[in-house]
Amino acid sequence: MTARYLSLKEVTKRLGVTNAAAYRLPEPDALIESTHGWKPETIDAWNKACPGRGVVGGSSSPRKHKTE
Repeated sequence: MTARYLSLKEVTKRLGVTNAAAYRLPEPDALIESTHGWKPETIDAWNKACPGRGVVGGSSSPRKHKTE
């Protein structure tokens, strides 16, 4: 059976983000010239292991301070 690899565009779609290149993705499973490819299970495992938004820095949105 032929192995199927995801392109960066397909990784973006799979993760539901607009710019997967902004993330520290795992090492690609395949590299053909300058094109990276990832197995779907590699991306799924990486995504599952990543902490959610705001875990390190608290809230993902700026806090609103009351001014009295």
